[in-house]
Amino acid sequence: MSTTGATGSSKYMEKLRELHLRVNEARKSNHVQVVEEDKRSKLPSNWEVRQKRLQWEEEDELFRLECNQQKIDPDRMRALNVSAEIADRLEIRRRKKCNTDEGFSTYADASHHLAFPTADTIGLTDRKDTPEAVERLAKQIIEQGVKRKAYSRRRPFDADADIDYINERNKRYNELLDRHYGKYTAEIKQNLERGTAI
Repeated sequence: MSTTGATGSSKYMEKLRELHLRVNEARKSNHVQVVEEDKRSKLPSNWEVRQKRLQWEEEDELFRLECNQQKIDPDRMRALNVSAEIADRLEIRRRKKCNTDEGFSTYADASHHLAFPTADTIGLTDRKDTPEAVERLAKQIIEQGVKRKAYSRRRPFDADADIDYINERNKRYNELLDRHYGKYTAEIKQNLERGTAI
């Protein structure tokens, strides 16, 4: 009876030892993964892209060396390995990047294009005015200046007008109101002056 108990406990101990080993293996592998994840988190955000770029550059350098040893143009050899569809897409992308015509950019550029639609537009420096035309222009400008000095919008002071203001600003405001509402308030003012207002 004791032998069966000993064999039962030895099986139990064996199973326990096996579980301990599995737990230790899991702990070690978990620790290794945590360390790797920590290393990855401390790397720059574009690390994978950089690595791919470096790997591509190394492969490209090896490819060019092989082509140079065989005395073949590497760009031509690479073009043989690219399908027509991919080449078209790459060409379209390259053209979009190199497009210098941005369309409408500023109003200054637009007005320049309106004023000078072609490269062959004759400039203003090629045309010479006659002395008579210059004299005529000068005379017109002098006449305009004389007319401008003679014309005045200043209204003369009316001594007979009612004084219903306290200063110049109030006078201007009352004139504005009178322009808009004068025909409606004229009767009310007359009634107030006569004393017949209700």
